[in-house]
Amino acid sequence: MQLNDSVLIKSFKNVDKLYKEKKFDVALKNAFTLLDSSKNKNRSVFYKTNYLIGNIFYETLSFNDGIKYFRVNVDNMLNDSLLLDNKDENLESKLLLIQNYLRLGSSYHKLKERSNVKDKEQIKNYRDSTLYYYKKILDFNDLNKIYLDTKAKAYSNLSAFYINDSLYDLATKYANKSIKIHKLNNNKINQAAALGNLASIYLIKEDFNLAKEIYLEGLDLIKNDNSSKAVRFKASLYANLSWAMYKLKDYKAYEFQEISYGIKDELRDTEIRGIVKKINAEYDVNTVKKLVLKEEENKRLKNQRTFWLLGIGSVIIIITLLFALIFYKLRQKNLSLKLSQTQLVQSQNLEKIKSDSQVRILNATIDGKESERKQIAETLHDSISALLSSANLHLQATRGLFKGETPVEIDKTQKIIKEASQSIRDLSHTLVSSVLLKFGLKYAIKEIAEKYSNSQIKIDTRIGETRRYEQNFEIKVYNIIQEFVNNILKHSKAEKAMIKIDEADGKLYLRISDDGVGFDKNKVVNKEGLGLNQIDARIQMMQGEFNIDTAPKSGTVIKVVLPILEKKQVNLV
Repeated sequence: MQLNDSVLIKSFKNVDKLYKEKKFDVALKNAFTLLDSSKNKNRSVFYKTNYLIGNIFYETLSFNDGIKYFRVNVDNMLNDSLLLDNKDENLESKLLLIQNYLRLGSSYHKLKERSNVKDKEQIKNYRDSTLYYYKKILDFNDLNKIYLDTKAKAYSNLSAFYINDSLYDLATKYANKSIKIHKLNNNKINQAAALGNLASIYLIKEDFNLAKEIYLEGLDLIKNDNSSKAVRFKASLYANLSWAMYKLKDYKAYEFQEISYGIKDELRDTEIRGIVKKINAEYDVNTVKKLVLKEEENKRLKNQRTFWLLGIGSVIIIITLLFALIFYKLRQKNLSLKLSQTQLVQSQNLEKIKSDSQVRILNATIDGKESERKQIAETLHDSISALLSSANLHLQATRGLFKGETPVEIDKTQKIIKEASQSIRDLSHTLVSSVLLKFGLKYAIKEIAEKYSNSQIKIDTRIGETRRYEQNFEIKVYNIIQEFVNNILKHSKAEKAMIKIDEADGKLYLRISDDGVGFDKNKVVNKEGLGLNQIDARIQMMQGEFNIDTAPKSGTVIKVVLPILEKKQVNLV
């Protein structure tokens, strides 16, 4: 029985409701069923369902899967002259078309950001596709308000695109275009996101006062909006605002950084991608059709298969008996071989125990050094610095007791205290990064890149979603990254280096690459000068994975995967 239009429209509304409630697994199941039902019955519902399926994949980071459905929509809608020529449906159809363009551009944009640096041809394809689909939206000249909102989102995405390419004039131009349209449409959430892009440009240019002002403007727009979309933008705005304020020596930055991490902790969801992949494999329409056809074919061949199975079974029994006889004769020979193998395994186990003991000893030494350095740094920074500051305040108060000229000894003493305070701050930062302790890995890694970049080497960072973790875990990860950076500076002769860090499925993924001279792993793996033995031991004890991809004159790519050690939660009463 065919479903009529009203039933199909009602079914789509139910699927759309599940999608908006972020019940992606159930929504995807029902959407696949609706897609098949509406294909030859209601074009509008078919296109909307395609778009919804693509959005589920997009929001669960399965960008390649999403692209398939967005492209099917674009191709079919452009060929569907009846749909686009129908005045009643024209407005809605054109909007859906440019929304598909936006999702295609955004999907290729995301793939470009996540692609392997070495695959330059693939990166170029992603870049060209991104700009192609964004331009499709910009070429759309209709000034209707609902079209302008999608165009403003494209402007905002282009701003982010050009920020990553360091084309700041273009990035500023498109950010301002996006802000203007969202302000006109009173879309405060997207206006705040566009303001965040604009502020990030000034943050990169180190105009921290202007960046701070724009971040605060964006936060003010959505301060009373607690929707999931607004909350995500708040987390990003607070994180970047805290860094700008830190650079301005405004230590209210710590408070904003904690707000950002608190929001991000609430938004974590590590299981959605696996669920969606499972549902996709289980409910893909084409796969279901193939299974039905195969089942019918199996019924037709059932009797024939039974006959052959009986015949093959008899042959197998005969062959099994022959093998049993041969096996019995071989078994006697294998007994002596197994004895030799057992002795070899025991010898290997003894070597492994010895190796594990050496690793534990090495890690205990490193842990002791890290703990001692942290204690000394905290004592210098929190105790001695505070005492010196207090002494300076007392001297300042003493100045007021002199009605005439202040004794020169007070000026000299304050100068000495100031120099001592600066020396202690420098020393404590050398022992353990204060930025790491206060702000976490994201900003500590940015600081490493800024600190060591110079006219001979440029170190960039690409940091995905990160949070605050257990403090000793953060210190160990920071030390591992710092050791790799030191090796790049000492040995690589590189002009460019990249530090990438991201979190996924309860693990932290590190990727440190350079375009330097590389080295022969077989010759250098045991060389203490590179510190690889200590790093390898540390990663083993953290139950992580460590891989080096390098060769002479080919640069170096280092990949580390570490299980995350979570920060202890405090229960508030």
